[in-house]
Amino acid sequence: MRALIGLIVIIYLVGVGVMLAPTVRGKWNTATAAELSASVAQVLPDALAWPAVLYRSLTGQGGAASPDPQSKNP
Repeated sequence: MRALIGLIVIIYLVGVGVMLAPTVRGKWNTATAAELSASVAQVLPDALAWPAVLYRSLTGQGGAASPDPQSKNP
């Protein structure tokens, strides 16, 4: 049971790293450490929620979580 929980945690953390990779790669050489950490902190909530995004995309329930109040669609 411990091995299964460990495997799930490792998969989750790898997924978080994959979600953060474009942000880190894009700012690693060009931004200051403060800008890099601010960018990572801004993207981190979405990265931590990657299983929900994956589930929604696989089940076809994708789209915006909440409707855009300024859109013309009712």
